[in-house]
Amino acid sequence: MSHNLSLPKLQRVKEVFITTLLGELPSITLGSKWRNLFYRSIFSRVGSSVYIQEGVEFIGASAIEIGNGVHIFKGVCLDGGKHQNNKLFLADGVAIERNVNIGCLEDTVIHIGQKTFLGPGVCIAGPGNITIGKRCLIAANTGIYANNHKFSDPIEPIKYHGISRKGIAIEDDCWIGHAVTVLDGVTIGKGSVIGAGAVVTEDIPPDSVAVGVPARVIKYRATKQLLQQARS
Repeated sequence: MSHNLSLPKLQRVKEVFITTLLGELPSITLGSKWRNLFYRSIFSRVGSSVYIQEGVEFIGASAIEIGNGVHIFKGVCLDGGKHQNNKLFLADGVAIERNVNIGCLEDTVIHIGQKTFLGPGVCIAGPGNITIGKRCLIAANTGIYANNHKFSDPIEPIKYHGISRKGIAIEDDCWIGHAVTVLDGVTIGKGSVIGAGAVVTEDIPPDSVAVGVPARVIKYRATKQLLQQARS
């Protein structure tokens, strides 16, 4: 077996060994400080003042970059995947609540901006690229899925059709309500609010309030003139 083929396996062995050894140490016994120290050897980068609670799972840690002041709580799974072009980036001040699942899959870049909050049970999945801007609030049980199954052939099982991938962008200062679903190919404009339970299938303009299935804009947060003055 060539060195290039064996290296990912060696990285995974190191990753499993370190996370198994330290991953369940209670934070009350300085477990978070030990994790912060030793996890630096398996991640692409780990910033300062990072808090990782016990019971967090990491896969493909070499593709994961964690900024300063990031908080990651119990039950979270971060999967950087196996592809060498993958990247999962958590910017400074990101907070990830319990049982969040973020997966890169193949040839994927996921970027979560500064001071963004992910509520419990959020699921974010490639393989399409996903960008979430600064200071966003993503409420519990929201799903952000940058892929879609093809199903054009009624004879062949859908499982074997493959998928399409366009990517998703959620711009700065958005509030995504409880149990929202954001589908592939969507951009949610800066400052927008998406009501609880909505399914976002098309682009949402900046500073909109959108609700429903599928999500439709029902109003704007301010007049265009006021917004232009605020941003000038």
